Amino acid sequence: MRYRNPLPGFKFSAFVLSFALLAACGGGEDSSAGLPQTQPPPQSGGGSGSGGGSGGSGAPTIDGRPGTSVVVGQTYTFQPKASDPDGDELTFAVANLPQWAEFDSATGRISGTPGPEDVATYRDITISVTDGTATASLAPFSIDVSAIGEGSATLSWTPPTQNVDGTPLTDLAGYRVVYGRSADDLSETIELDNPSVNVFVVENLGAGTWYFAVKAVNAAGVTSEISNIASKTVG
Repeated sequence: MRYRNPLPGFKFSAFVLSFALLAACGGGEDSSAGLPQTQPPPQSGGGSGSGGGSGGSGAPTIDGRPGTSVVVGQTYTFQPKASDPDGDELTFAVANLPQWAEFDSATGRISGTPGPEDVATYRDITISVTDGTATASLAPFSIDVSAIGEGSATLSWTPPTQNVDGTPLTDLAGYRVVYGRSADDLSETIELDNPSVNVFVVENLGAGTWYFAVKAVNAAGVTSEISNIASKTVG
C-alpha cells in the first residue's frame, strides 16, 4: 500500500504496527490483524448539523467530530465549527452537558477535566447554534469517562526506511501514537520525538478493548497516513 503524499517530495513506505506479548497488570489478548490500512472513519456523534427554524437558505450551519472518551485527570476539549451565510451573530447552546465540563456560549466550546467521581458515560450531549431566527444542531454524542487503569499495551513497529519512489527516507523525526476505545475514535495521542524508537508502552489503560495505530512524522511535521489498527483487550 502507498501512503498519500501530504506535501510534494514526502512519501513513506508502508509500515505495520504489531504487539509484543505483555506480562503486566491488566494484561489481555493482543491482535494486530483484520482491519484495513485506512484512515479511521468519522467518530460517532460527528458530522454536519441539521438546520431548523424558518431561516431557509440563510440558516446557520454547524459541523464537528467530538471525541467520545476521556480518562480521569485528562482534559477534554471540543469546539465545533459554525457559520452563517448572512454573517449574522451566532449564539451556541448545549443540552446534557456533563457536570465536570464548562461550555462557552460564544464559541460552542466544551472543556473540562473529569475526576474520579465522574466515571460514567454521558449521553445525548447536543450542541446547537442560532442566528436568532434559525437553529442548527450537531447530532447527539456521548462522552465515556474511564478510570485511570493499571493495564498497558506494548506496541512495536518496523520504522520506514525509504520513500515510495525508492529514495532513502532521511528526515524521519518521530512517530505519533493514536489510540482510543474504538477503531472509529482514536482520539488519544502520544508524540514520540525520537525516530529510532520502534517499541512503546501505552500505560494507564482501563479495562476493556483499546485500539492503536501509529503515524510517522518527518522533520517538517508532516505525517504519513495511519498504520494498520491493532487492538488489545485489557482484563
